[in-house]
Amino acid sequence: MDKSFLEKLFRSHQACPTCPSPEEVTQIFKQLLGILFPDYSQETFHSLQEFENYVKNTKSSLEHMITNTAGNLSLDAPAVVSGFFERLPSVYKKLEGDINAMYEGDPAAKSLGEVVRTYPGFYAIAAYRLAHELHQLKVAGVPRVITEHAHGKTGIDIHPAASIGEHFCIDHGTGIVIGETTVIGSYVKIYQGVTLGALSVDKNDAEKKRHPTIEDRVVIYAGATILGGETIIGHDSIIGGNVWLTRSIPPFSKIYYQSKMFNGETEEVDHVVFKSGTN
Repeated sequence: MDKSFLEKLFRSHQACPTCPSPEEVTQIFKQLLGILFPDYSQETFHSLQEFENYVKNTKSSLEHMITNTAGNLSLDAPAVVSGFFERLPSVYKKLEGDINAMYEGDPAAKSLGEVVRTYPGFYAIAAYRLAHELHQLKVAGVPRVITEHAHGKTGIDIHPAASIGEHFCIDHGTGIVIGETTVIGSYVKIYQGVTLGALSVDKNDAEKKRHPTIEDRVVIYAGATILGGETIIGHDSIIGGNVWLTRSIPPFSKIYYQSKMFNGETEEVDHVVFKSGTN
């Protein structure tokens, strides 16, 4: 490498000499998850005092990380971290609801502990819920690294800015994409391969609502794609597998692809059956 290129790289290092690496951010997330759920803790605590000290050290580490992450210079890091930890009881309660939703929604689940320890949906939702609180507190950089860590580990991509209600169930999960301005209500269940995305990727639309709204008690089956910021899926609706949807539907709707039998063989039909009704 020539010297001018080395100098360019050096200047980029000097621009943020103490910026935490993605690995360091991931470690903080793992510590937070281990504080909330002993299944993920890498520490053994022999007294409440030991546990309190560990929590205190984690708070200090998070404060240091926020302070040294580009984009957070205007934040009062101690106040942000204090506010974040004050929100942890609420986050924990929501995660308990998510765990119950996955346990109740999956006949294969044998216990709540199995959901916590082995379900990628839980891991992705836990990362999202912690990252979302940091995002709400205007922390830059760190929330996205947390959710991208979970994305790499589980195949589930949830933007930390998305809004997700209580009792959220992800079944299997691989390939799920939930975009930045998505709004999801409570008691929603989503299967693998679902995309809640935008109709376009125009940078000029960055500040607009680009992703759909999913109201309460909706079930979205595998491979469905729902696009657009004005698209609203009414409550208590069912979206079938592989459906492509870019318009709103009323509550209590059922949307699914239909296939027909010809000469004993199934022939694909490229239209969607729409059924709307009331409770």
